[in-house]
Amino acid sequence: MKPRLIHRRVLGNRIISWCVAAALGLMPNAHAQFHPPTAVSGSSGPKDAPVTFTADQVEYDREHSLVIARGAVEAWQNDHVLRADEVIFNRDTGMATANGHVALLEPDGETLFASSAELTQDMRDGVFNNMGALLAQNGRLAANGARRTAGLLNEMSRVVYSSCDLCLTDPTKAPLWQIRASSAVQDVEHKMIEYNDATLEMFGLPVAYFPFLASPDPSVPRRSGWMIPWLGNSSSLGAFVTAPYYWAIDGQSDATFVPMMTTKTGPQGDVQYRRAFNSGTLLANVSAGYVGNTMQGTIAARGQFTYDDTWRWGFDINRASSILYLRDFHTGLDLNGSLNMLPSTVYVEGFGQGAYTRFDIVAYQSLSTTIIDSRLPAAVPRYQYSYFGQPDGLGGRLSLDVAAFNILRGDGTDTRRASLTANWERPMTGPLGDRWKMTLHGDLAGYDASQDNNQPNFGQPGRIDTARALPQIGIDWRWPFARDSGAWGTQLIEPMAQLILAPRTGDSQLFRIPNEDSFDFDFSDANLFGFNRFPGVDRQEGGTRLNAAIHGAWYLGGTTFDGLVGQSYRTYKDNLFPAASGLHDQVSDLVARGTFAPTKWLDLTYRTRLDAKTSATRMVDAVASVGTPRFRVSGGYTYSAFNSYNYYLQAPPPPAGSPFYSPRNEVSFAASSAWDKYRISAFARRNLATNQMVAYGADLIYEDECFILDLKFNRRYTTYLYENGATTLLLQFTFKTVGQFGYRAL
Repeated sequence: MKPRLIHRRVLGNRIISWCVAAALGLMPNAHAQFHPPTAVSGSSGPKDAPVTFTADQVEYDREHSLVIARGAVEAWQNDHVLRADEVIFNRDTGMATANGHVALLEPDGETLFASSAELTQDMRDGVFNNMGALLAQNGRLAANGARRTAGLLNEMSRVVYSSCDLCLTDPTKAPLWQIRASSAVQDVEHKMIEYNDATLEMFGLPVAYFPFLASPDPSVPRRSGWMIPWLGNSSSLGAFVTAPYYWAIDGQSDATFVPMMTTKTGPQGDVQYRRAFNSGTLLANVSAGYVGNTMQGTIAARGQFTYDDTWRWGFDINRASSILYLRDFHTGLDLNGSLNMLPSTVYVEGFGQGAYTRFDIVAYQSLSTTIIDSRLPAAVPRYQYSYFGQPDGLGGRLSLDVAAFNILRGDGTDTRRASLTANWERPMTGPLGDRWKMTLHGDLAGYDASQDNNQPNFGQPGRIDTARALPQIGIDWRWPFARDSGAWGTQLIEPMAQLILAPRTGDSQLFRIPNEDSFDFDFSDANLFGFNRFPGVDRQEGGTRLNAAIHGAWYLGGTTFDGLVGQSYRTYKDNLFPAASGLHDQVSDLVARGTFAPTKWLDLTYRTRLDAKTSATRMVDAVASVGTPRFRVSGGYTYSAFNSYNYYLQAPPPPAGSPFYSPRNEVSFAASSAWDKYRISAFARRNLATNQMVAYGADLIYEDECFILDLKFNRRYTTYLYENGATTLLLQFTFKTVGQFGYRAL
């Protein structure tokens, strides 16, 4: 009598089948395994690799050459793992029949599920009933049945695919979106899924039909192929459609081709090329199309490459043939810069211990009718070096800034300049807790300029060859008084003062020194203390002056109040600053700042500048924000008695009626909400000086594990590129792991 049930050895709750093998004398080593009679091509690992398995119960049928494993069966060969309630191995045919909760784990992480399956022993061929697959990025496939061939193709019937999670309370409910097809083929080797007779459903309702649809496997980050088309409408283009094609050239580079057909202007094309190198990256974008009957286009190229741990180099080139082409097609281009001006630069830069250096060439192209291209500067070349040293034996630190450039203009001043700015700072603490800092500051610059009587200087005619040096000594003092009041929090009162000793510079530099870097002179609490209120070195504030302020703060639990009021005093009037700037007289305007944050959901900031004689408001910058991430509202108000942008449109000082004296007066509003899977934001800006809207818009985004909906609306009232305002509507649908499409109206 031949017993069918072999003696079993129990380890915990599992029965290890090497006991079966040992009892039967199937093999000399201690593993439950058997060798397949033949090897199937395409299998990974050794062709004669054995099948190893574990189970709660194993039965051996010698008469029919069957090994029957039951109860939490797990069998593996090479990198394939099969799990089921029951697996029957036929040692003569090399077939395995799995029943109940079948799961096949693939080497790439993909998992196949079925109610039952028949597989070859190398698990490369087989048939699955009620098949399902768990793919990368939450992708899920389900089919009535599937046939597996050589481990490379899975042919499925009655297929459903989605990357959406099922409803927890009702798993039978249709997901947010799914693709339903009569048949599909999963190409495991090339990582593609092809659907036939496919329908895209949302909430169980069909919204689009595709006789044939192909998409990359979710595990593939890049795959060549056509992308979902985009539709849109524009007042200048008419109706348009794009059909992007993505080309994965190799592991380091790819390209995207975006042809566009329009009803008004004819075809347009855009090509973007990307490549990664061991030392850096490259991006190139070229586009071409018709504006009227003229061919127009753009080019953009960016690259950055590392030479070693210290040096790197790069470039950023942006050019367009016309502003009209940018107006019609800029939404699809990869240009750096604003729509008013495109910069182009080539650079080399280095990083050291406390040091930085850069050599570059910079040019600009105007895209606005108010900016003449020939008046824009080109730096050919420009050099800068910065150094910040370690504390020396005297307890001070030395810092240096070196710069040189050659500025060329087709119409305007050509300037060559070399400059050096040096600082030596020594902080000190007094015996009463008072804090001191002594600073030795010096600026040295040499100039060689021609056509200085043209913009942007409007100085003396002819050539300028000059140099100047401005040494300054600064003494900073502050004495913080703090008190801990227990339940009443901590209060801080801090008087502050800065005395600067320097020779007078005078307003003669307005006419004999070219200006390339000091066009902004807004005076506020932000630049109350400092050696120069101008941002550059071409305009230098000199003379003996005293800057003073009182700073106070109150920290009460989660409530914070912080404020500052200050003023500047000098020994003479400085005509270098216009009268409206607040720095022209011996006593400056009064500047103040207040910040109030009583809770985490409310903060207010108010900055102002008041006339020293009349207390009239010269500048206001107010911002308020209230709410939590669930819902937050913010508002702003900006006012300035003059517009410094227009100061350099003519020779200083600006005459009466100049645009310089046009006040800026604007209010803004914004609201946002982030709740669960929704993000909503809106904004509005209004010019109170002209009593007109500037712009308003809104953005609605919904995102979950499988879907993104992005709806943007923007209305602009300002005149730009021959358009008296514009309205933009963007609707974009993203089906994760499949693709995106949308509609754009301009």
